[in-house]
Amino acid sequence: QVQLVESGGGSAQAGGSLTLSCAASAITPCMGWFRQAPGQERKGVAFISSDTFFTHYADSVKGRFTISRDSAKNTIYLRMNSLKPEDSAVYYCTAGTCNSWSESSFDSWGQGTHITVSS
Repeated sequence: QVQLVESGGGSAQAGGSLTLSCAASAITPCMGWFRQAPGQERKGVAFISSDTFFTHYADSVKGRFTISRDSAKNTIYLRMNSLKPEDSAVYYCTAGTCNSWSESSFDSWGQGTHITVSS
């Protein structure tokens, strides 16, 4: 497991933008973000591999969110544009293998950061 430190959470108006970052203590094959809204299960949002920079997005965020990676800093970023109230959730950074986009492929988790989008 690696240590993950998130930053960048906060509030925005609908249509606005926010950027999250997550710094890892070591290189991992795959990193990404899950989110969990109140009363809902945690769901995958976006993922990026360390070797090919392959990316995968949930359908709900395609075209609005962009995940990127700075390999020199072992840091990933999630740029969130055109935010909607339904994007409000706790966002968790994660690291693992990217064998699948489910929680079972990830063994390291950040502490979570809150995103609130108001209409």
